[in-house]
Amino acid sequence: MMTVFKLIVKEKDPKKLGSFLMKNGFSKQAINKSKHHGGMILVNHKRRYTSFNLNQGDEVFFITGQEKENPWLKPSNNPIEIVKETKNYIIVNKPAGVLSIPSRYEDSDAVVNRLMGYFQIKNEDAKPHVITRLDRNTSGLVLVGKNAVAHARFSKYDKDLFVKKYHAIVHGKFKNNIGIVDKPIGKKGNGVKRAVLSNGKAAQTAYQVLKQKQNASLVELRLFTGRTHQIRVHMQSIGHILYGDELYGAQDSFSRQALNCFYLKFPDPFTNKIVEIRIDDPNDMKELWTSLN
Repeated sequence: MMTVFKLIVKEKDPKKLGSFLMKNGFSKQAINKSKHHGGMILVNHKRRYTSFNLNQGDEVFFITGQEKENPWLKPSNNPIEIVKETKNYIIVNKPAGVLSIPSRYEDSDAVVNRLMGYFQIKNEDAKPHVITRLDRNTSGLVLVGKNAVAHARFSKYDKDLFVKKYHAIVHGKFKNNIGIVDKPIGKKGNGVKRAVLSNGKAAQTAYQVLKQKQNASLVELRLFTGRTHQIRVHMQSIGHILYGDELYGAQDSFSRQALNCFYLKFPDPFTNKIVEIRIDDPNDMKELWTSLN
């Protein structure tokens, strides 16, 4: 998809065109694609090289190059729930059981494949670039760029600019209704399992208990870091394994880990407006909570 971006040079002492573009969220890869794959970069409607010296008030038009087709990625016609869509990104409500991105062994029905099918039906030449992914059996909000420039701009954000909140149903009652788990997480063995390890990477998860029953709690969680299986590992480490999370020791009949990303907040890199999205928990988690004593 070729997309046009317009920028105005506001600095009194602007830099070269290439530096200006990178400062405004365009990656080296996107700039190279624009130069060599059918796009162009204009300053005041004249084509310029990245070494061109800009002046205050200049109008810069960045026209993206054509993104390469990935021959092994195929569109899926399975449904995908769209929560918010703009020219440059899309937010979907991923169901449990669906991968965010295709794997080597399952390449036909991830969120990426379903969005390819969705764009195909709309006759829109967009290319999905997943920005905030979820585990297969975690449901909820996933942010996806519709072009390489969107992905590059979001990737420049510090993690603290993204606020992701989850609901989880866990075993047991809490003594403290609010707290932060600050324990390093690392890989355990050769599989996918993670654990709290002294030589692991720093990880912080804040939690707040919303409701409690005799042997279960509904918890709201916020991630301050993005380690693999972070919530699942941290909840296990304090004695509150997620329902359905067999990998971390759950012994119950729920079919997947009871975890849903219900809230996402971030600044839109194209408008600078704050985007705030909230969704309901899926029916399987609601039914689980109702069934518990």
